[in-house]
Amino acid sequence: MAASEKKVCFITGGTGRLGSEIAISLARKGYSIFFTYNMSQGKAENVLDTVRTFAPESAMVQCNVSKVANIEEAFRTFTGQFKRLDLLIPSASNFYSATLPDITESEWESLVDTNLKGTFFTMQAGARIMRNQPFVSRIITMTDISADLVWQGFAPYTASKTAVQHLTKVFAKAFAPDILVNSIAPGTVTINPEWNNGPEDELAKNIPLRRIGQPADIMEAILFLTASNYVTGQVINVEGGRLLN
Repeated sequence: MAASEKKVCFITGGTGRLGSEIAISLARKGYSIFFTYNMSQGKAENVLDTVRTFAPESAMVQCNVSKVANIEEAFRTFTGQFKRLDLLIPSASNFYSATLPDITESEWESLVDTNLKGTFFTMQAGARIMRNQPFVSRIITMTDISADLVWQGFAPYTASKTAVQHLTKVFAKAFAPDILVNSIAPGTVTINPEWNNGPEDELAKNIPLRRIGQPADIMEAILFLTASNYVTGQVINVEGGRLLN
């Protein structure tokens, strides 16, 4: 397959827990990968090395998505190397607790500027490319089931993810039928000791399917959305039935 015919995916946050798995999995599926990282250059180089075993033309760039100028520069680098954009996955995200009534402005900006502002301007830059292509392209935002829950200790985070779900619908309507825009909202996927207390078995008790999610569960949803031609403006919860509780 010629390089100009190979599908291309742009991912932000390519060194994150899910972002790196998504980048590697999509490379295995035949995509050229272009991903961003913020501070973890060593990890980014390791991810790129793995991605390039499947897609040697893949590339990465440093980008703080809370800064619009950084996003614009990343897309200039992208368009200098790739001539098409089939799939955009804005997955760069900050996640930590911020407790009312003591949330600081810096905490708000760290969470909302990265998760909401960064996602919006990434989507907008991607849509400018996608709307002029002679084929249907796709944007998949990464949100969270917390958009449907009330987490008192994570107000800026949950507000940002709820807003991204709304933006997903706005973009879906604005750019149909040329761009299909959907969101995936994971539940508990893998364990992070910074905010998950207790053994995995205890956490799984609150999930009807009785297990923590895996990156492969998210990939199944992504692959469904890349194959479907009649789904847009939707939020797909991948959470093992947790919201049933």
